[in-house]
Amino acid sequence: MGRLSRLIAGCAGITVAVLGAVNTRTLDDGVPPDGLSPAPAVALLPAGIALLLHAAPIAAGPAGRIRSGAAALLALGAAALGTAGLGDSPAAAVAVALTGLALAALDLRLPPRDGAGAFRVADPLLLGAAIITLVALVPRLFDAAGTDSVMPRHQAFAVFALVAGAILARPESGPLRTLGSSGPRLSLRRLAPVLVATSLVAALTSVLARRTGVSPAAAAVSTGIILAVLALLALLAFGVRTLDKAGQRQRNLLAELRDREEFAQTLLQSMNEAVMVLDVNYRVIDVNRRWRELTGNPDNEPEPPPLPPPGTGLDWTLPRADGTRVPVLATMAAIPDAAGSTRGYVATCIDIAERKRAEEALSEHAADLERGNAQLAAALAFKNDLTSMLTHDVAQPISSIASLAELLCDDWADLPDDIRLELATKIDKNTRRLIKMMNDLQLLFRLDTGKVTARRVPVPLREVAEAAGGGADVDIAVDAELTALADRGHVAVVVENLLKNALTHGSPPVRVRAWREDATTVRLVVEDSGTGIPDEVLPRLFGRFIKGAGLGLFIVRHLVEANGGSVRYEAVTPQGARLIVDLESAPA
Repeated sequence: MGRLSRLIAGCAGITVAVLGAVNTRTLDDGVPPDGLSPAPAVALLPAGIALLLHAAPIAAGPAGRIRSGAAALLALGAAALGTAGLGDSPAAAVAVALTGLALAALDLRLPPRDGAGAFRVADPLLLGAAIITLVALVPRLFDAAGTDSVMPRHQAFAVFALVAGAILARPESGPLRTLGSSGPRLSLRRLAPVLVATSLVAALTSVLARRTGVSPAAAAVSTGIILAVLALLALLAFGVRTLDKAGQRQRNLLAELRDREEFAQTLLQSMNEAVMVLDVNYRVIDVNRRWRELTGNPDNEPEPPPLPPPGTGLDWTLPRADGTRVPVLATMAAIPDAAGSTRGYVATCIDIAERKRAEEALSEHAADLERGNAQLAAALAFKNDLTSMLTHDVAQPISSIASLAELLCDDWADLPDDIRLELATKIDKNTRRLIKMMNDLQLLFRLDTGKVTARRVPVPLREVAEAAGGGADVDIAVDAELTALADRGHVAVVVENLLKNALTHGSPPVRVRAWREDATTVRLVVEDSGTGIPDEVLPRLFGRFIKGAGLGLFIVRHLVEANGGSVRYEAVTPQGARLIVDLESAPA
């Protein structure tokens, strides 16, 4: 519609400019050929050019502003020329002046007030010019007397064309404007150029009919058509504006509804709680972002997860898409309508995984305290056992050393040399026993604090076994080339303690054997021919304290494990005890 309207407006501007140029050189009611027609007629030329500039396609930038300024200056000039003819032709002067001012203010609008649309200044000016033109044009069609005194016919036709062209030059902002981009209002507005063109053709036909002597009846018909078209235009404009206002109200209501819906959706999606809305048949209507995050379900999940039981503040586990479950504080509530009937349900879940983790942390802390108490109890038992051992095992050699030393000191002169040597030997034996016990205690404390580390090197097992045997009644069957990857000092202590245990609590003969069990393991076995170890002692065989056994096997177990090995006990048939140590084989 915009291109057609501007095309008709441009044609009207050209026609008016041509009529204005012709009127300046032709006769009109007795004006001599070399004289000028009245000033309103001269004003038609700049007014037509101004209309033509307004009807051209709208351009942005400096060129568009220059063209609009030129059109406004030409229109103001036309208004000034029209006003200059008030003395000769008042009606024509006023009509041309109003049309010129309307063209100058064609794009000028006053700010809207009270919710109404912006008011265009040119609309009332064009309406006044149209009324004056119709008053001058319609009676002439019927040869009414004195009509020439109102306005010459050519000027009346030209002003009418200017008014119609000014309306069509800005269809998007004039009386025919609409706020929508589609619908019946736009369809009606697109008919406006055709109706305006029809009225112009009807008026021109009426004038030509009277010029060629056609009867007044034909002229009356033409005039009737013109009036009908103008009435239709007025009705069209009124209908368009009414429909436009109704459409605008509808759009405002829809926009308000959309705003409320967007606000409700934003509120739902921004909640930290997981929310699912269901209808009365438990079909999902909507879920928020937090619900999708909590369940791990995609946006198009067709089926809801199992619903929480009705109630508020219930501990529940929400199933996730990956099969896991997350602990939540669930609420399942009905949504009543105005009558109190249930119209839907809303399920709300609050993630309490952090709270559960805190509870588990507290439980773990309580368990740690229990374990700490157990460790304290074990430490207390260790202290009691150590005190008992010191009282029994340490006190005995100290008492023996003290008694023997006192006997030597008191009876040194009366004792023969062999008795002195025997007593000194016993003192030395008890001293060595006491030193060995202190070394074992020191090693025990280091093992308890985790300060014992193994420096593993290839260790020849036969050499270590012979050094630990010390000439006792021990049968050693170990290949001289057999080596284990371990700490040499640790292996020496292990073999020494195993032999001491076999010699002290078992019976000879005591045998030490070793061989390569497989590609990575060397096995060392110490076996005696005693009665074996009682069943009630076996669970505590490698513990800290066994009454009468000292610390030997406890130290053996820890040193073997520190070197990456293991130790265990086997009974020997028909009698005897066998302690087996597995260590890593040293590379060849």
